[in-house]
Amino acid sequence: MSDQAVDDKADATAEEQTGGGRAGRRGRGGAESRRAARRGSGQQQLRHILRKVPRFEVMNDEALGIIEHNADTLLEEIGLEFRGDPEALQLWREAGCDVQGERVHFPRGLCRKLIQDSAPARFTQHARNPERSVEIGGDATVFAPVYGPPFVSDLEGGRRYGTMEDFRNFVKLAYMAPAIHHSGGTVCEPTDVPVNKRHLDMVYSHMRYSDKPFMGSVTAPERAEDSVAMAKLLFGADFVENNTVMISLINANSPMVWDDTMVGALKVYARHNQAVICTPFILAGAMAPCTVAGTMTQTLAEALGGMALAQLVRPGAPVVLGSFASSMSMQSGAPTFGTPEPALVLYGMGQLARRLGVPFRSGGGLCASKLPDAQAAYESANTLNATLMGGVNFTLHAAGWLEGGLVSSYEKFMMDIDQLGMLQVIAGGVDISENGQAMDAIREVGPGKHYLGCAHTQANFETAFYRSSVADNNSFEQWQSEGGLDTTARAHRLWKQWLESYQEPGLDPGVDEALQDFIRQRKDSMPDAFA
Repeated sequence: MSDQAVDDKADATAEEQTGGGRAGRRGRGGAESRRAARRGSGQQQLRHILRKVPRFEVMNDEALGIIEHNADTLLEEIGLEFRGDPEALQLWREAGCDVQGERVHFPRGLCRKLIQDSAPARFTQHARNPERSVEIGGDATVFAPVYGPPFVSDLEGGRRYGTMEDFRNFVKLAYMAPAIHHSGGTVCEPTDVPVNKRHLDMVYSHMRYSDKPFMGSVTAPERAEDSVAMAKLLFGADFVENNTVMISLINANSPMVWDDTMVGALKVYARHNQAVICTPFILAGAMAPCTVAGTMTQTLAEALGGMALAQLVRPGAPVVLGSFASSMSMQSGAPTFGTPEPALVLYGMGQLARRLGVPFRSGGGLCASKLPDAQAAYESANTLNATLMGGVNFTLHAAGWLEGGLVSSYEKFMMDIDQLGMLQVIAGGVDISENGQAMDAIREVGPGKHYLGCAHTQANFETAFYRSSVADNNSFEQWQSEGGLDTTARAHRLWKQWLESYQEPGLDPGVDEALQDFIRQRKDSMPDAFA
């Protein structure tokens, strides 16, 4: 059935059910509004997932206890280095650690106790639009876009360095995507803006072009301070100090090192009650052992060190246990994605985070492919399914990731958000309401007939099944007559349509003026730096 036929049928059904109320239906948009929604305007935004399906667990209590014991042994006997940050070293000394140079040896169980004594098990990240605020932790899952690529790509422009225009485009697409719950952070690197100033434009873009929650800058402590200052202009200073309005990615320099850049940003956000995701970024076999259990041990130890430091800075500061572990080709050294071992790490680290009592970050639409092709789809699907079933609470790279994270792809973004919508349906579980049981339909139809014309089908056919925005399910002849486009070409057409129909969510003029004044003053205070 074509879109036109579906929409006409829907209007006829509505007219019958409302006694001729077709005008009212049309007044709310009718068939044209539904077609517009599929073109990208009028999208119904989805709240973050509150899962109603069980998590998949791969380890028993004994195995989890072994990993925890080994992580404590690493912290006690080997230790972690905190490089270039005397304040962090002093905080560890005062906490009872053995500090030798920049190497910190932790009393067994100290990090775990610091975290469990004060870090919240779940927290709200507030958006400027309260309807877009998200819960992080517990049964919640939040999807955020790709983070960090220096390049972007699309079918027309090819692979190229990202620009500020590309950055704004991805913020707009994430704002419009129903199953993206979060605006993210560095959706691509805008290389046409000086390195020391681009964070101002990036944070401002999240604030202006979206009303979803967003991430702060972490590339220098002073840039984290700028992010907090801008958040206070947007939300109010008192609100920021007493609520979480930003979440930011703090990566360990694996193996077993926290550097001054990341630690400096962590301290800024923790002091202001803003959330940090403490994530060892691991290429197993190079930056961690080439076994699942060894990778989990090191990941847990490094993350414990970062999260515990945040509690020393400000007890109760929200933290997230992050795990990013990919496998590698032992022949070439290249990272690989969608393989079994990282999935096992994800499942196990999710269990360890829940035992610790903190939210968990991992997963995403990860792939190593250079194109949004079958390799990209298979590898991303393998990772996204593990993301959902493993109980991930905050998911970076949920859409747009290509080429091992080097590229933000417009077409891959549209393909991924389609999959995210499907995952959201799965996470909702089985509807066992009276409508979901459908006993009235079964009674009405009886043996040997069909359900196409029964009242229950007529009442539910618009929403009964997930309708993909990029898949083609028509006949060969109809597909051919419409241009014979593959998925990538349809995704290309769709993101362009979305951007054409984009409308800003609106930002208070006074707040906007204050933000732009702040950005202007900060930019004028320093020369451009591109290195």
